[in-house]
This record gives sequence, structure tokens and C-alpha cells, in this order.
Amino acid sequence: MTRPSRRVWVFDLDDTLHDASTHIFPVMNRAMTQYIMNYLNLNEDDAHALRRHYWRVYGATMKGLARHHGVDPAHFLHNTHQFPDLAQMVVQRKKLRHRLQRLPGRKVVFTNAPKQYALRVLGLLGITDIFDEVFSVESSRFHPKPSARGFARMLKTIKAGPADCIMLEDSLPALMTAKRLGMKTVWVSRKLMKPNFVNLRIPSVLALTHARL
Repeated sequence: MTRPSRRVWVFDLDDTLHDASTHIFPVMNRAMTQYIMNYLNLNEDDAHALRRHYWRVYGATMKGLARHHGVDPAHFLHNTHQFPDLAQMVVQRKKLRHRLQRLPGRKVVFTNAPKQYALRVLGLLGITDIFDEVFSVESSRFHPKPSARGFARMLKTIKAGPADCIMLEDSLPALMTAKRLGMKTVWVSRKLMKPNFVNLRIPSVLALTHARL
């Protein structure tokens, strides 16, 4: 009898499992900038700059706003992830479900997005049932990637060791944390360079096969 694989595939959501940059991120970024304008009474240029600064420093604008301005993370996420037209914004990928099903082992989603948004996207992609866990930013107690605390909570939740996990991400800082903890790392990017903490670079999750790792 073949023993079940201990391997755990840990997938980021936005710009990894689906293309968020084309339709979703522009709307999300505008909503975040508007929230900062309203909450901190800033003009648009200053709010835009602050949003990008906190994203670069903390991996999530939310974390910088909570740490430095007392913003309630749940309130921020609720107001910036509405997307009434999400069904028209999610870019479908043919063969995504088939490709994921062929990977041996468990599969989980680890995202800096709120749970409700993540479940909506996965549902629209038709792949919700493939994943054993959807670990959202609320699940991490608002310690988003690349924070090692968020990773530790995720590993505890899925009951897996780092050595059993393969992290698939478009974010290099998140992959750096994953590698430091002992995971294998797959960078989903069309760039030609490959940092030494990345085990494999692929242009799309559709290019992933278990034989390459």
C-alpha cells in the first residue's frame, strides 16, 4: 500500500493562484488610499505614499496603520475588500483545478487577505474544496507575511513541520522567511533572475509539477 505523502503545498492567493494585478489590486489600492485619506486626514498623494511605504516595510499596509496609527485591522480590511463586482474581476485559469489535483499531498492557502475575500475568490475559481485550510490574515492574528509569527501560527494550525512544506508565492520577502524556516520555496514570477533562497522559479502555477521538487 502506498503511504500518503507528508508533503504540504502552501499557496499564496493573489498573484499566485490567480491574477489579482489586472483588475483587483488597482481597485483595492484605491480603496486603501481613500481609507487612509479619511482616517488620517491626508491628501491623496500623501495617503498613496504612506500606503506604499507600509506595504514595503511590513508586507501589508494594514500592519503599519495598526502599529503607528491605532487603526483597527478588521475595520480596515472590511472597508477595503468589498468588491461587489468580484465575479467579473477574477481572471479564470483553464486547467488550474486539474493541475492542483495532480499534486500529491495536502494543500493549504496562506494569504494576507481577509478570510471572506479569500473564500469568495477560491469559490469563483472553483477550487475551494481542494484546500484543507484557508489561513487568512485573521488566522495569523494580524501578523501578515513575511512575519515569522504568522508562519508559526500557520504551521501550528496545519500541524506540519517546515521541512514538509513547499511555499508558492509571488512575494520574495515571504519566500525568504519560508526558506529561513526550512521550507522549500517556489517563486511564481516571470522575471529571469532567481535569488539563492528560491528553489524553483515558475512563470505560473500551471507550470508546476511535483516531479520538479
